[in-house]
Amino acid sequence: MGRYRFPARFPLLVRRSSGRRRSAPDLNRRRSQREPKRRFILFCEGKNTEPAYFDAVKRTCVDALIEVEIVPAVGVPYTIAERARERARSEGLAQSSRRRLNSFEETDQVWAVFDRDEHPRFNDAVMLCNQVGIHVARSNPCFELWLILHEQDHDRHETCQALQKLLEQIRPDYSRKHGKVPDCDDLVTRVAQAEQRAEAQLTRRKDSGHPLGNPSTTVGHLTYQIREANSLATRHGGDGQRSGS
Repeated sequence: MGRYRFPARFPLLVRRSSGRRRSAPDLNRRRSQREPKRRFILFCEGKNTEPAYFDAVKRTCVDALIEVEIVPAVGVPYTIAERARERARSEGLAQSSRRRLNSFEETDQVWAVFDRDEHPRFNDAVMLCNQVGIHVARSNPCFELWLILHEQDHDRHETCQALQKLLEQIRPDYSRKHGKVPDCDDLVTRVAQAEQRAEAQLTRRKDSGHPLGNPSTTVGHLTYQIREANSLATRHGGDGQRSGS
């Protein structure tokens, strides 16, 4: 039997195939350098102050790479937790979700933003969020505590009414009675100081054995996450417009 000879064109096919194999790693490297868009979905208790504040935070971000979705006036804490859980499950962001996330969705976060105040089932709302992987930005007694920390430290047990009056003294542009919110674009220029004060406050509550006690707030965890995501996007060459610009 004579020796079999491969067709003359076969080596060309081998060379083309091997050429594609060599180029594939370069494509993968370029793809891995692509920064996914970060998405923060916020379910808020209030309809005025909280949305106005987070809109101001949103305006500091690179629009093309950071998305902050604000859902206002959702209800009491447990209702907020339930609504946030429904959204997280529908998008595959809850711990119990079976839908497989793509690499972009893995960076998405759902947050529940609510006050202790006199609301029923506050602790249950926190537990529900923790069980399904929803982040909690809670304030005890109320969101005004977080705003005050932008201007000064405050570590005295207070009612919501007392904190609202204090904020009116510190920020004359704020009026709870008349529905006026403070200049949040000005406040967020000092958000890093507020985060530091809030974290020190949380440490004191934990040391005293009352991690959810009055006064305390974890809103700084949310603003820090947004700011870090924006900083990362900027370092990786994000050149989009600022949100709201």
